[in-house]
Amino acid sequence: MTVMDITIHQSYLPHTDHEASLAFYRDTLGFEVRNDVEYQGLHWLTVGPAGQPDTAIVLTPPAADPGITDDERRTIAEMMAKGTYAGINLATPDLDGTFEKLQAGDVEIVQEPTDQPWGVRDCALRDPAGNMIRIFEVR
Repeated sequence: MTVMDITIHQSYLPHTDHEASLAFYRDTLGFEVRNDVEYQGLHWLTVGPAGQPDTAIVLTPPAADPGITDDERRTIAEMMAKGTYAGINLATPDLDGTFEKLQAGDVEIVQEPTDQPWGVRDCALRDPAGNMIRIFEVR
């Protein structure tokens, strides 16, 4: 088997409100804004954790792909509203401290810090577009 040097560079999440996403990822989570692009009224926003310049999340308009039909756009919008369309797992060494800070802000909490039966401790929240964000405690 050939060993390859591969890392995660970018992951994509949809967003529906540029200003709300910017405030959430920059001001609430403390991520750096790496790129903010507007094209024909649509916004792409690239953010990432401070100190990790090679890892980023690209927040994209969900309907920007010209190959998506109107029915698919409606389905995506419905799934985003329920929080079942997309998500990402983040990590912190201090889940309780992080959760306390998140809870003090205007964040939709889905699950308080919980010891899961599969051996992890995590919490869950949703971003302004409805994307599920789980934060794992890693030491």
